[in-house]
Amino acid sequence: MISDNPDWDQFITEHRWGVLTTLRKSATPSSSLVAYARDADELIISTPGTTFKRRSIEHNPDVSFCVISNAEPFNYVTVEGAARISTEHLLEDTRLLFANIAETGYAEPADLPGWLKKQQRVIIRIRPTRVHGVIR
Repeated sequence: MISDNPDWDQFITEHRWGVLTTLRKSATPSSSLVAYARDADELIISTPGTTFKRRSIEHNPDVSFCVISNAEPFNYVTVEGAARISTEHLLEDTRLLFANIAETGYAEPADLPGWLKKQQRVIIRIRPTRVHGVIR
């Protein structure tokens, strides 16, 4: 489980979009909307390896990830934790992500290994240390 609260844990499992906040060297936050998937007790996000997200996590692994609902009343669950950059199991993890967003019209590229290589993709793995949220 990611959260001891079963409602929050289920919310994380059922959704697919969130806002990832990382910290610049100046300690100011930087946020971006991303797709995610759950892999057991971690959250995974795919990003090109050249992004600010990757560089900031390598500098400071502390992140906040706010899982959001797709409609009003806009419930949310925030997962705080330590992130790490992974280049292992890219195919499996990326397929897990594409499966989680399949209903939104995003399809896995026909040449997934080539796409991963061309974009220098990496996986961000978030191991939760604190979870909180509001579900109405």
